[in-house]
Amino acid sequence: MIEIRDLVKRYGRTTAVDRLSFTVRPGRVTGFLGPNGAGKSTTMRVVLGLDAPTSGEALVDGRRYASIRGPLHHVGALLDASAVHPGRSGYDHLRALGRTNGIGPRRVAGLLEEVGLAGAARKRVKEFSLGMRQRLGIAAALLGDPAVLMLDEPVNGLDPEGVRWIRGLLRSLAAEGRTVLLSSHLMSEMELTADHLVIIDGGRLVADSPMRDLVPDGGSLEDVYLRLTARGPAREAAR
Repeated sequence: MIEIRDLVKRYGRTTAVDRLSFTVRPGRVTGFLGPNGAGKSTTMRVVLGLDAPTSGEALVDGRRYASIRGPLHHVGALLDASAVHPGRSGYDHLRALGRTNGIGPRRVAGLLEEVGLAGAARKRVKEFSLGMRQRLGIAAALLGDPAVLMLDEPVNGLDPEGVRWIRGLLRSLAAEGRTVLLSSHLMSEMELTADHLVIIDGGRLVADSPMRDLVPDGGSLEDVYLRLTARGPAREAAR
């Protein structure tokens, strides 16, 4: 599982994450919500060792990411689908990642088939649409068959069929007992996908609850989210 413990991350005078604590448990899809600039991406980057915490800690199965040997076998992540060398083919991108963790070409070929890119495997990534890059990023996250998955806006650029596919994939992975952390601004899709919600605003936790408890029958996640993250004099005075 993923544990965030009293996490603080500052950039100069700006506090991006402010004493944040929550746990992402296996066997369910945890939705990670918050306005732009709330600290979601920063939190995920700290978990993956891409940013160092100012204080506190972010752990995967009780360890810092940097201490995990063969990390692709433990944690799969998609933070930015465009972070791929544009001159490489999709196959070569996954093959290069796989070699760093002892993952062979058979797994690469199988994943390209699974994500619907087998026919475009030898195309250069610069020829890919945004949706194709998202599928490639999801394949990279799944490459090591990890128990923990962290995905930031994975449905961006996907058509309705692709959105339904990723929804089913994430729910099936959680049903296998994996830990899934999903960040998205699409409330309607989150309502269909997530079992549990963590909502932050201004780097602070504002909700950590099962979906069924936070959104009553007949209610709207969008309404709940907007109420919890509303800006204004009363909200700012409470900070």
